[in-house]
Parts: sequence; C-alpha cells; structure tokens
Amino acid sequence: MVRVKRGNVARKRRKKILAIASGYRGAHSILFRVANQQVMKALRYSYIGRKQKKRIFRRIWISRINAASRLNGISYSQVIHKFKKSNIDLNRKMLSQIAILDTATFQSLLTITD
Repeated sequence: MVRVKRGNVARKRRKKILAIASGYRGAHSILFRVANQQVMKALRYSYIGRKQKKRIFRRIWISRINAASRLNGISYSQVIHKFKKSNIDLNRKMLSQIAILDTATFQSLLTITD
C-alpha cells in the first residue's frame, strides 16, 4: 500500500481550532484536545444565545412599554389591545423607542386609541 502523509491536513485542522480558542483561559487555548472540547461547547452556547437574544430583547421592549404606559395610568395589555383595535401597527421595538425617547408622542398615541 502507498503511504499517506496527512501532516498538512491535520496541522491545518488543529491550527483552525486553536485560532478559534485563542483568548480562552489556561490550557483551553493551548492544548488541542481541551481547546477542541471548549470550542465545541462555545459554538453550542453561541447557537443557543442567538435564539435567546431575540427573546430577551422582546422582554426588555415589553417591560419598557409597560413602565411608560403605567406612568399614564394604563397597563401594557390594555395598550396593546387598544392599538390592535384601532389598527395601529407599531411593533414592540418601535413602541419602546417612542416610549423612551419621545414621551409626548407616546402619550398622544395613547389618547388616539381611546
């Protein structure tokens, strides 16, 4: 059988993993076997984190809208219900921005829905 030399392939694969692991603490950035485990774990966490980020931001927007609407004497659920009833199609991100940056506009939106 012909001898197969895999030096370049193996080295490139290990260097790729170690480059991803640079910045990890201790042996996690130096030793290939440990670094490989940590990179796999980190990639799993980053995949999960990209999904969680969307949920977390939505919760933040809702709490901001709730806080701003309670200053005007109405709950979050009532605000959303009134907006849906009067066909005001503003998403929660834009509503929270309006509530934070332009309270007068937010108050006028609440009075329009009545």
